[in-house]
Amino acid sequence: MLAGLAGEAAPYRRLLEELSGLLRAYYARRAPPGVDAEDLVQETLIAVHTRRATYDTAQPFTAWAYAIARYKLIDHLRSNRMSRMDVPIDDHQELMAADDHASTEGTHDMAKLLGRLPQRTRQAIEAVKLEGKSVAETAARYGMSESNVKISIHRGLKALASFIGRDSDA
Repeated sequence: MLAGLAGEAAPYRRLLEELSGLLRAYYARRAPPGVDAEDLVQETLIAVHTRRATYDTAQPFTAWAYAIARYKLIDHLRSNRMSRMDVPIDDHQELMAADDHASTEGTHDMAKLLGRLPQRTRQAIEAVKLEGKSVAETAARYGMSESNVKISIHRGLKALASFIGRDSDA
């Protein structure tokens, strides 16, 4: 991706080819029956290409690419009036899964960072930001007020950013 951002066509083409294989595997595991995974792969590749300038080079590329893929799947299901419940978004460890050769460093890093947060804060972030639960559902699940959930998420994300900043400085 870095070479592609620098204007090098061959490495960028290779990145898109490799990413298309990873996306096919991703959608094969997550897309409900009847959803054309190849269309989703193409839509995701187009989104990666058109939004490549938004990629933060200090962050893992896979996290950015799989976030786009996840949102493309959700958008597709919404536009086809399928229920959000049909989206098989398992635990956050699976967000980074790819094929057998893909790096799992991003997943490990995410789990490690979340593990540094207090339990209530981690639970709120996982439920709302990773599982897509509403603030009200999360509050009911963990016996917290909605305001407490929002505050926990805000403070937790701020702490995560701080952790990342400190870790990258070291």
